[in-house]
Amino acid sequence: MSIFVNKDTKVITQGITGKTGQFHTEKCQEYANGKHCFVAGVNPKKAGESIFNIPIFASVKDAAKQTGATCSVIYVPPAGAAAAIWEAVEADLDFVVCITEGIPIRDMLDVRNKMKEKEAKGGKKTLLLGPNCPGIITPDEIKIGIMPGHIHKKGRVGVVSRSGTLTYEAVAQLTELGIGQSTAVGIGGDPINGLKHIDVMKAFNDDPDTDAVIMIGEIGGPDEAEAARWCKDHMKKPIVGFIAGVTAPPGKRMGHAGALISGGADTADAKLAVMEESGFKVTRNPSEMGKLLKSLL
Repeated sequence: MSIFVNKDTKVITQGITGKTGQFHTEKCQEYANGKHCFVAGVNPKKAGESIFNIPIFASVKDAAKQTGATCSVIYVPPAGAAAAIWEAVEADLDFVVCITEGIPIRDMLDVRNKMKEKEAKGGKKTLLLGPNCPGIITPDEIKIGIMPGHIHKKGRVGVVSRSGTLTYEAVAQLTELGIGQSTAVGIGGDPINGLKHIDVMKAFNDDPDTDAVIMIGEIGGPDEAEAARWCKDHMKKPIVGFIAGVTAPPGKRMGHAGALISGGADTADAKLAVMEESGFKVTRNPSEMGKLLKSLL
């Protein structure tokens, strides 16, 4: 079992004919069950053509109808990426992964409001991962996104992170210690995004094949603290916590668009304190995440 996606998930690539979309779709195809998972691409100008034996359709709706795909991954440039997310939501997909970095905040606000409106009217809820994220991987089954496949190993530890590189770091440490992963999820570092830490932690808590979790956050925003408080009351599995940005100065944006300390509660220290109160095993040293998790198993 895995969360959100598995070896039978059928995926559409939006932006498949662009340089980034081509490169990563080919890599995802080569990983595990990728040949069977990546079933369609979308480009209105190239409908009817194919690339890597993947047929290209004019719209997400067409692609989903013809192939039965329930998931899409988006490599569309920033100016058109929010429209691409909305197209996938309108096509009633289950799960959408947006890799694109640099989408204007106003565009994301519009999409988020439209998604809420659609749901409020009784429309289908589409889960969005990202934007500005590395994607999601269930080792030895499916990889949707830009993470390096070879560092992953099938197992029973979940990883969720706002930072792409720290996702890979945690995974590589676990694999080196012989500990496999159930699913690794990069939720992205933008201020307005889809799935939050709390959503992924709920999914890991419900997943019978995940025994423990590494949760990685960063400065800015209330998400990690909200997730930690939920975990304190509900989570039955051991958790290792890490927050990037202990040395970051207030008021300065660091790396991700959402990594900006504004008040007192969104500093690394404040978040680490909430994690500790909530029963997490926290570390301030990112090179210790794997060892710490091993000690909890």
